Amino acid sequence: MAEERSLIFPAQEYRARVARLQAKMAANAQDALLLTSAADIFYVTGFLTRFWESPARPWFIIIPANGDPVAVIPSIGADLMGKTWMTTIRTWPAPVPGDDGLSLLAETLADMVPATGSIALPMGLETHLRMPLADYLTLTTRLAPRRFVDGTDTVQRVREIKSKAEVVKIRAACAIADRAYARVPEFAATGRPLNQIFRDFQRVLLEEGADWVSYVAGGAGQGGYGDVISPATDQPLQTGDVLMLDTGAVRDGYFCDFDRNYAVGPVSAQTHRAQAALHVATDRALATLRPGMLARDAHRILSDELARHGFADAGGRLGHGLGITLTEWPSFTPLDTTELVEGMVLTLEPGAVVEGGTILVHEENIVLRANGPELLSTRAPRDLPQLD
Repeated sequence: MAEERSLIFPAQEYRARVARLQAKMAANAQDALLLTSAADIFYVTGFLTRFWESPARPWFIIIPANGDPVAVIPSIGADLMGKTWMTTIRTWPAPVPGDDGLSLLAETLADMVPATGSIALPMGLETHLRMPLADYLTLTTRLAPRRFVDGTDTVQRVREIKSKAEVVKIRAACAIADRAYARVPEFAATGRPLNQIFRDFQRVLLEEGADWVSYVAGGAGQGGYGDVISPATDQPLQTGDVLMLDTGAVRDGYFCDFDRNYAVGPVSAQTHRAQAALHVATDRALATLRPGMLARDAHRILSDELARHGFADAGGRLGHGLGITLTEWPSFTPLDTTELVEGMVLTLEPGAVVEGGTILVHEENIVLRANGPELLSTRAPRDLPQLD
């Protein structure tokens, strides 16, 4: 028997994902699942493209209660979708003002879902509807009495558990970043502008094998930095600064997400103590985190360990999920009660307030096994590497 065509993974990987989604749909009494976002569509098809940067066209995948998914997509994507394992692909010549795939989508859903049935659509946190809101409201009217219901639980409970094949991809993305971080001394030194360092970091990530670099962030400042999301300026590095670089480089559609800190010449004793506290807090989480705990337990472990070493956490979440988007659920906050389960890929991201309002943030990537975390990123050294 000839092997099914497929992209990124063998077709059986996607069939297994769809089967898990359909099992959740059945448990939640859902007759179809409608997916519109780039990540969800990639997850079930392997359809990988940077064309999502264009907001001009909506894209749809419908997963029925039984059987294979159906793609309802702009005709510009037909050739690439035809290289995936998908066999039923319906297209329209998008963009069409006034009816941009809406009638074709409505007809397809009406054929697949009984009049009294329900159509699940992710509606909760960390989801978005990638179609015009006016079209969605028209769709609900056209398909009535069929009901649209929240499919967040259906999608998230499946996507949060990574297969062996997915972990291999994420590990490969982490290895690319590991190699790039090892090369930071090649382009970062006293007197170099931060924005040029950011550009060089992206270049090196591509040289080391990233397909693209969706996210580069960081900061630099005396003893620490003010935040970890600002664009880089032309401010040159100075002795006593801490440089932090953070990346979400992509390989085969999967992200890494971890950062590294560097001392620019000698830095203060308080900065070294903060770095040591972050390292110990991460070690504590690596030693104690287990399936069955809640996301808020991970936050407590990290925050409490920082406090034991005299540092307040920097606020916000102290880690999150990771996979086909830079950040995924859950969030390590005091309020997140998501259960941690074996197979989740997560970040450990403690941050400490150093002094004068500056912070240090440290991040590693892990996969949660039955007996605890397994590192996917190479563990950072306890002491800050020093740049000239």
